Amino acid sequence: MILYGYFARKFFWSFALIFSIFLVLLALIDLVDKLQDFPNLPFGSVLEIVLLNVPSDNYEILPLVVVLATVALFIRLARSSELVVVRAAGRSALRTLLAPVAVAALIGLISVTMLNPIVAASAKRYNDLINSHVGGGAAILVIAAEGLWLRQGSPEGQTVIHAERASSDLSVLFDTTFLDFAPNGEPAKRVKAAAARLTKGEWMLYDVKVWDLTRGDNPEAHATEADQMRLTSALTQDRIVDSFGRPEYIPIWDLPEFIGQLEQAGFSARRYAMWYQMELARPLFLMALVMISAAFTMRHARLSNTGLSVLSAVLLGFGLHYIRNFAQILGENGEIPIHLAAWAPPVASFLLATGILLHMEDG
Repeated sequence: MILYGYFARKFFWSFALIFSIFLVLLALIDLVDKLQDFPNLPFGSVLEIVLLNVPSDNYEILPLVVVLATVALFIRLARSSELVVVRAAGRSALRTLLAPVAVAALIGLISVTMLNPIVAASAKRYNDLINSHVGGGAAILVIAAEGLWLRQGSPEGQTVIHAERASSDLSVLFDTTFLDFAPNGEPAKRVKAAAARLTKGEWMLYDVKVWDLTRGDNPEAHATEADQMRLTSALTQDRIVDSFGRPEYIPIWDLPEFIGQLEQAGFSARRYAMWYQMELARPLFLMALVMISAAFTMRHARLSNTGLSVLSAVLLGFGLHYIRNFAQILGENGEIPIHLAAWAPPVASFLLATGILLHMEDG
């Protein structure tokens, strides 16, 4: 147990050091970038934006940090001949991996259960601040049992949009109603459309009926109909998706309930279910990265080309990470089942790492 604790502490401090370096480095890069993007903002406001973006940036590169921490640990152990001493004492080198793998699993569990909600809250607040500073305002979208509710603003007033259902990417709304309100809050116009497609700077409406609500008499008597109609809009598809709530903006503890609400309202929750399963599989993937990185770097420095070993470990770790992201895209698009897309890359990486370790150590 003392030996396991020793390797666990060394791996943890290696991880903490590299994580701290990336945290400071990414924060400084983001600070310079935001100072150029918002030259008229006070430094305190820019710093707030940067600090809100720090958790998200570092959460994304967590697999890279784990790979580099593992490489740094075993390169240091190989050069100090500590692994040789462990083998000479009758201990298998594979058993020395138990402590780093356990620490990686613990890091994965903490990141999913504790860091994920922090990242979700800070990323949502960061997005809202960016939208407010660029002048886009906030597009408010609510999903309810009766459909989708969306609000858009303009100098002419506010527009409340209701749709019975929408396409998976929220670019097309079906059975849609637009309620225009004047700046004083009085209703101005009601527009009913069978479908509404969001294009650049406008909504394209189909099978339209329009009621003028500013007249004092019966609006139905003066209602007009048209096959097509255009309504100007400052909304974009990305802004609607952001207000809808990207999976990264929702804490993992709230995702199951959110997915259930979406499905109950008739909307596709595939993106959110995919993200949820990916987060659950994160600890296993981090464990696999530790094992793969160790397989190339735990040999004695005199018996291997250190530079080539480090390069192989990092490239293989990056390759598995991008394969995992590619599987996520396939899962979100419905090309493969969600559970297969989320769990196959971590499981395959774990099995691959086990095979490489057995080949390297036991021939």
